[in-house]
Amino acid sequence: MTRNFFYALPQLREAARQLSKDHQLPVEARARLVLSVADAAAGELAAGRPVALSTARESGSHSDAPVLAVTLEALRACQPLDITNLPLPAVATGPHCAIWRVPLPCAQAQGPDPDLDTNTGTDSGQLTPAEAQALNEELRAALARADVLAAEHRRLKHELAETNGGVLALYVQLEERDEQLRRAHGQVLRDLEDALRPQPMDIDGLELAVHYAPAEANAPTGGDLYDWFALPDGTLHITIVDALGHGVRSTRSALNVTHAVRTLALEGHPLQSILERTHEILMPFDPDLMATVLLARIDPRTGKVQLANGSHPPALLVRTDGTSEYLHLRGRGIGFPLPGSEELLDTEIDPDDVLILYTDGLTESRRDPVEGELRLVAAARELAGSPLAELPGALAAQMHTVMLHPDDTLALVIRRTHAAP
Repeated sequence: MTRNFFYALPQLREAARQLSKDHQLPVEARARLVLSVADAAAGELAAGRPVALSTARESGSHSDAPVLAVTLEALRACQPLDITNLPLPAVATGPHCAIWRVPLPCAQAQGPDPDLDTNTGTDSGQLTPAEAQALNEELRAALARADVLAAEHRRLKHELAETNGGVLALYVQLEERDEQLRRAHGQVLRDLEDALRPQPMDIDGLELAVHYAPAEANAPTGGDLYDWFALPDGTLHITIVDALGHGVRSTRSALNVTHAVRTLALEGHPLQSILERTHEILMPFDPDLMATVLLARIDPRTGKVQLANGSHPPALLVRTDGTSEYLHLRGRGIGFPLPGSEELLDTEIDPDDVLILYTDGLTESRRDPVEGELRLVAAARELAGSPLAELPGALAAQMHTVMLHPDDTLALVIRRTHAAP
């Protein structure tokens, strides 16, 4: 092992560079070694204290190539050498000594260990031609390495962009498929719901029309339901139900109510007792059921109307002279304490009068129910002369320009016609 002393950075750098060339170290390893040795010794040399540099070969294990050990010593150091964050990591073998171990190329495994040349370079800081050439080589190597890294970075960015594009395309396909499934699911539910809702009846003396809209387009079932049928004496019976909740469960609850009411009505039970009896029948099977209900009986020959109400919004009657009134009744719905209609309301509709039965989804507004009822009166008066088939949908469209929140909406309209001559 040789040991040489240095008092200036140019000499030290050139010596480190020369020994790297003598041992045929790769250009990148040479550049890292030169920078690391110079950085570690810079403080000592700037303070005017010399450093020593020595080299030696060390044998590797049976599977490792020999290494070149380069040792830097600070002979008069006042504090340990700073070897942190060097381009080529070093190991401290003492407070003032650091060593670098660099694998030797195979061709140098048995080569000579030349002495360091301490006479190269000058203290003036001027580069010798040999050092300038070495610096150019190291710079070209660094640029080549940078080009390789840049090319690899571009390749990775391209691959990442392609991957992101594929993921985005897959996400779009999944969204499209999900939307198709939602639409198909919604269509099945709409078909089922339509099958459960009776179509307008053809009754002499009366016109009937209905509009229903779910709270969500992709979940078209809900607890708003109606039923109408003719009793044996020719009277039209109408049931309006609003079961608590949304979706299939509330639809099932509303169906249970309409079926129970229809059975009781066809058996001839008095209108005032039907709501209470419906409660008694259904509670053992569905104790969580809660529903508001409005029952109407209309005689198409005389225009006489009889109503029973269980916590449901009142019917609205719009007459041909432009007047209107809400047909209020006290009562409690199915699943409520003391269910049933406290009384019946009897009235009469004249030819061209319009009777509107609805659920609260039609009148809920941003302010309060009273405001919603006032808006319904104004809309009904404005639209009362429209073709009856269009009237329920037009009412809903006008009322839903101001909404508190989406809700199932049902509007059923009856108009009495003039008797045939």
